[in-house]
Amino acid sequence: MPAVHFKEMATQSSNRVVHLRRGITLEYLTLGWNLLECVVAILAGIHSGSISLLGFGVDSAIESASGSVLLWRLHAERKGADLVALERRSLRMVGISFFLLAAYVAYDSAASLIRRHEPESSSVGIVLAVLSLIAMPLLAWAKRTTAANLKSGALHADSRQTSLCAYLSVILLVGLTLNATLGWWWADPVAGLLMVPIVVKEGLEALRGRSCADCH
Repeated sequence: MPAVHFKEMATQSSNRVVHLRRGITLEYLTLGWNLLECVVAILAGIHSGSISLLGFGVDSAIESASGSVLLWRLHAERKGADLVALERRSLRMVGISFFLLAAYVAYDSAASLIRRHEPESSSVGIVLAVLSLIAMPLLAWAKRTTAANLKSGALHADSRQTSLCAYLSVILLVGLTLNATLGWWWADPVAGLLMVPIVVKEGLEALRGRSCADCH
């Protein structure tokens, strides 16, 4: 084997280790934020009686499960596990988490419409939603970049779920604002229902094992 070719392979291997470490750090950050978000949203939801905040907390719990799957996948690769099998298995599990998220959002939104539940005002919930709008897009972008470098469809799918968290934060804020200013109590659950097809589409693509050619 030519020395130049061997050096290139060694450099690529070294770069992959760096990207793996970056991916693991990003997943730990995502997991930590989602767990904090879950606890704060559920406690604030119980205190204010807000179904929207409770739903946001459940969404964070589902995203934590997705992040745990990616941590397992990245750590397993570092230990030398078969990469093809890892991608297939982790994509399947992330896809399932998308469907769980879609099912919960659909149920929560439909129940709110049927019961004519008006979103409650919560200063803690509003601050949480704003912070999520700042943190989640940044994490999603960083994950997509790392996914492209690793050519990991599973990490790319997880980045899409992180982006969805930001969209759900927008829905929470818009629902609370429209209800407070215009009395549109139905804005929050309707926006949630509009999200369901998007979440299902992402889940299907993950289960089909979409390649990472378009990760950027």
